[in-house]
Amino acid sequence: MSRSKLDLTGRLNKRKWKKRFKLIFLLLMGLILASLTVNLLVRLPINSNHTVDGIFVLGGSIRREIYAAQIASEYPEVPIIVSQGSKPPCIKLIFQREHARMDQVWIEQCANSTFDNFFFGIPLLQKHGVHKVKVITSQSHLPRAKWLAQIHLGAKGIAVEIDTPKERGVPGNHESDLKTFLDVTRSLMWAVASQIVPPPCFKVTPLEAVNLAEWYDRGFSCEYQGGLSKFVQPNQSRNPHQLD
Repeated sequence: MSRSKLDLTGRLNKRKWKKRFKLIFLLLMGLILASLTVNLLVRLPINSNHTVDGIFVLGGSIRREIYAAQIASEYPEVPIIVSQGSKPPCIKLIFQREHARMDQVWIEQCANSTFDNFFFGIPLLQKHGVHKVKVITSQSHLPRAKWLAQIHLGAKGIAVEIDTPKERGVPGNHESDLKTFLDVTRSLMWAVASQIVPPPCFKVTPLEAVNLAEWYDRGFSCEYQGGLSKFVQPNQSRNPHQLD
């Protein structure tokens, strides 16, 4: 075969692959936009009238976990996801002290920011078939947490209800206009990409599986606002159920 024929064949193959790539790209974008449209215009309005069937706790203050434990009895059989909150034994002690159920509580420890809370937490909520979620955060964490919740969850057709328990002191979240702008911007981009890319988190622990005896042997401390200091004795084994 002559060189000119080889060049022509090469150009034809290149054009063929470009057309295939464009077709695949257009199909993919079509699927993404269709999914986003259905979630925003169909599922979200329907789920807005649904009762709360999921609780999502944003880490940053132990008061949020205390509040979640206090209201847990009001939402029987509803999954509770605590996203990168206090140390697992502290959360378990809180739920024990409040006599709250623990069989439907999971601790997610992949997140390192508010954006990550939703990034890793939403697949867990979807796994449990949540339609409307109560997001527990702090008043000082608004409006950023609310906007991110509406963007991330809304893109999945999940309705949002924000709940802000009363804080003591100042939580660990530091808000700024720049941080809010950056988080909202990347959340809008992820709302599109998340239609086809579910991020996995391999650090999810059922609250019931947290072994307090092991944690007591290793030693740990809890945020002072939790009022758990009398239950925490570092490096000493004790019965984790003695919480009188």
